[in-house]
Amino acid sequence: MKKKIKTAFNRLKNLIINPRRYFTKIVADGNMEESMLKAFLYGLMGGCLVLLIKLIGGASITLGAIFTAIIVVPVLAVALLFVFGGLMMLVSEITGGERDWEIAIKGLASIFFIYPVILVLNALAFNCTSMWVISLMVDAYILFLFYNISVYCMRGKRGNVAIVIGILALFMVTVYATDYRFGWFMLKNTGATLACLI
Repeated sequence: MKKKIKTAFNRLKNLIINPRRYFTKIVADGNMEESMLKAFLYGLMGGCLVLLIKLIGGASITLGAIFTAIIVVPVLAVALLFVFGGLMMLVSEITGGERDWEIAIKGLASIFFIYPVILVLNALAFNCTSMWVISLMVDAYILFLFYNISVYCMRGKRGNVAIVIGILALFMVTVYATDYRFGWFMLKNTGATLACLI
């Protein structure tokens, strides 16, 4: 367990410090099942960790909560892998990058170890301020990862990728500046979002 935590920490450090080295290693080898399994397992881990946090926080654990943690969240992780894969292909098409679906999926699957971290951070939000801070940090980091996957993994033209990511960032700012943010926050943490509405 200690070794896995250390490996995950080193991956996270490499993603921040040297994303080029991290993403340029990803190649198509015909093994898509591994990427799907990876997304499912990290989703399962995230669901179980959120369930544990709720249990520690004194929340009553229902059969529905257990079903969500071990079935819904992992399946959602796999669905997100393919949704983001489609978005990555669109970005790659616009920016003159690779048009290989497998590379897009593998690039995204390689960062799915942060999925449990994101779920836990969202679950830890306890009021409106913490919801804002955590949500902004997570969304900004996801844009950072999208930029690096588009440039180093999908090999899109850097200037074009910067423009597309800038447009996505502008869209994100628009969401945060309007009431649509409450819907976005609700998907992450209902309790903390309700504190924003009081």
